[in-house]
Amino acid sequence: MMIIDTHCHLDDNRYNDDLDDVINRARKDGIGGFLIPGADINDIEKIHNIASAYDDVYYAVGVHPYDKDGYDEDILLKYASSPKCVAVGECGLDYFRLPKDENEKNEEKRLQKQVFLAQLELAIKLQKPVILHIRDANEDCFEILKEYAPRLKQGAVMHCYNASPLLLELIKYGDFYFGIGGVLTFSNAKKLVEILQQIPKDRLLIETDSPYLTPTPYRGERNEPVYTRYVAKKMAEILNLSEAEICETTTLNANRLFKCFAS
Repeated sequence: MMIIDTHCHLDDNRYNDDLDDVINRARKDGIGGFLIPGADINDIEKIHNIASAYDDVYYAVGVHPYDKDGYDEDILLKYASSPKCVAVGECGLDYFRLPKDENEKNEEKRLQKQVFLAQLELAIKLQKPVILHIRDANEDCFEILKEYAPRLKQGAVMHCYNASPLLLELIKYGDFYFGIGGVLTFSNAKKLVEILQQIPKDRLLIETDSPYLTPTPYRGERNEPVYTRYVAKKMAEILNLSEAEICETTTLNANRLFKCFAS
């Protein structure tokens, strides 16, 4: 029952001392592939080096909304040329930390949108799928992605899908997938549990967002790709499917979108 962890920050410093153990522990439990998203431009080289060292690790080039000031397309293009680079992102909009001052707030939104649009254009240019980060910005993201959907021919995934019915509507406009992680196992994830049943099965992906959002029963500890098992188990329970069916379906979906993982 192979699982692909489609979003894990294995470049995080919390893995510096035991990355081999983290990856091998996951492999032994059937985790067959790992995808490291780009977030901070300063970490792209480290991400590339990790992916180059492991056959089953791939990466994306991108800049998180919080790290927008470091956006440098030349650097992203340099590392996008590697066969280990399979996507652009994580990119998007995150209004969670907006300043209170109205002028600063508007300027922050403008700059985030500018960098987001640049990365959507980059994905189109490179003909790669997009990994999306959307937090407290559903409406603005919907309008942007609705417009871009016909041009995002390689598809996109909403990382850590936030249970927004509005964002689910994007399926009508393009090839959108939904990344589901440890949040699904949280006791307060009622909205996600409810809307999960409305997502087409061929659009579901499993992720951890390691080292963040550790699933129950390890919540509060460092997250690892091996914990995708708890996400798969919970997903199977909610959808009234076997764990094997969930693993097979989400692995096929990951391969369809990213076109890199062994089946």
